[in-house]
Amino acid sequence: MPTSTSRGSSKKHAIKSTNNGDNGISLTTALFAIAIAFLLMAFAMPSFLQRFFRPMSTAMGITGSGGGSPRPAIPEGAEKATVGAGCFWGVEHLYRKHFGDKGLYDARVGYTGGDATNPSYKQVCSGKTGHNEALLIYYDPERVTYRQLLEFFYRMHDPTTMNRQGPDTGNNYRSGIYFHNEEQEKIAKEVTKQANDQWYMGKIVTEVVPAGPWWDAEDYHQKYLNKNPWGYECPSHFLRPFEPLEQK
Repeated sequence: MPTSTSRGSSKKHAIKSTNNGDNGISLTTALFAIAIAFLLMAFAMPSFLQRFFRPMSTAMGITGSGGGSPRPAIPEGAEKATVGAGCFWGVEHLYRKHFGDKGLYDARVGYTGGDATNPSYKQVCSGKTGHNEALLIYYDPERVTYRQLLEFFYRMHDPTTMNRQGPDTGNNYRSGIYFHNEEQEKIAKEVTKQANDQWYMGKIVTEVVPAGPWWDAEDYHQKYLNKNPWGYECPSHFLRPFEPLEQK
């Protein structure tokens, strides 16, 4: 008959063995779960990264799905506005979303304010051409005014950061209004002053200059976030809950 001590030792040994078995199962399960997680990340990472970092080529998932971006016919009497507010993917997306059924005929992303002729995206991103990523808007002045477009402009991005929007830095991300005539110049300067005084406490660094030559960006940039719903969108692109500007 085994002694009490031997029974105690056997019980402890049995418990230890059982715990070792549980640990083994838990470790195996954990390793398996980690392996599955890495596999899922491998498939999801391009889309995930695009939410935070701008891809420079199709290697990071830029697609030109849709087979081209034909321009819609622009009716007689349409007017145009040109603005730069950082990464043009998000700028276009927000303007289309908010004015698509309120008088916006078309919006094209492209390059303006530089020296080179017909620059490429890569050249503009280098900062050497002096171009800004911008949005060219065609709109119905009977349904939406130039002032409304500019007030929206000052609400949807941060105009207080020089050559920067969110994590995107460089002169191609500068805040700018590019007017097309004297009336637009007058309104642009008025709205800028009002937004500077009432919303941004004198910190606006937006350039307000005449519109120069315009170059459409490559086709895969047009309606980019429609084609790539999980694509990058600058985190500084959102509507600020400001009170309406007071007209003085």
